[in-house]
Formats: sequence, structure tokens, C-alpha cells
Amino acid sequence: MSSTPLTHFDSNGRAQMVDVSTKAETHRIARAAGWIAMQPETLARIVEGTSGKGDVLGVARIAAIQAAKRTADLIPLCHDLPLTRISIDFEIDPGLNRVRCLTSAECVGRSGVEMEALCAASVGLLTIYDMCKAADRGMTIGEIRLIEKAGGKSGHWKAA
Repeated sequence: MSSTPLTHFDSNGRAQMVDVSTKAETHRIARAAGWIAMQPETLARIVEGTSGKGDVLGVARIAAIQAAKRTADLIPLCHDLPLTRISIDFEIDPGLNRVRCLTSAECVGRSGVEMEALCAASVGLLTIYDMCKAADRGMTIGEIRLIEKAGGKSGHWKAA
């Protein structure tokens, strides 16, 4: 575990919102990903557009974008960021009966956009679950994680 102090706590151990007023505004980007596994029949219904609820991935894309925009309302100590771009992509993996959600969030600001990218991936996958749960309650969501971030004092980081 890193010896870097947790910045969301003050010297008395109380939760705090990090003061970013002295940080430089830089272009920041974060990418996140996760997946949802399901029965082959459920995946086929998503791909064929026969889920009974319309374009599952289209709705999940809009939900993911909205989630990124509302991250500060959901995560108590996040800063409200002026997002400049959000993109959501889905990859179908018929071999594993999964849909992978890949998100990217960008801003020019004083705080990173990792939470926005992660929130978008989570809500995108949850929306797929919601739209398909009548057919497949056993779907599994997994491996939601940051895959890359750039910008700010800590620079560029990429998952191994």
C-alpha cells in the first residue's frame, strides 16, 4: 500500500473536500472500463434489439453520460467539474457472453476526472442490468476500474 496520505481527511481524521484552489488548470482525461456477463440468449437479445425495451446500449450510453455529469451529486467529496467531453463505447464479447463498457471523461480543471469515468462505467452497466433483468436476473457486473488517467501534477498513469 502507498504511503501517500489520504487527502480526503484532515489532520484530525475528519472527512474534507480537498482544496484545489492552488492547483493549476490542466487538460485532464480519465478512462475506465467494466463488464457485464449474461446468458447467451440475453446477449443475443441486446445485439438483435429484441429485448422488448428498445435499444439497450443506446439507453445505457445516455445513462452513463448523465452519470458522469452528476458524479459530484453522488460521491460526497467530489468536486463539480466542467466536463468538456464524455464518450461511452460498448464492446460485445460473444465468447464470454459479456458486454464491456469503456468510458472516457475530460475536462480542463484543477481536479482529475477519474470518478466521472468510473461513475459512467458503473451506471452504464447497471442500466444494462436494469433493462434486461426480466430475462436474466443472474447477470454479473465486474472489474470496474480505472484504466488510464492523464493531466495534473501526478501526470500520466496507465493500468498494467
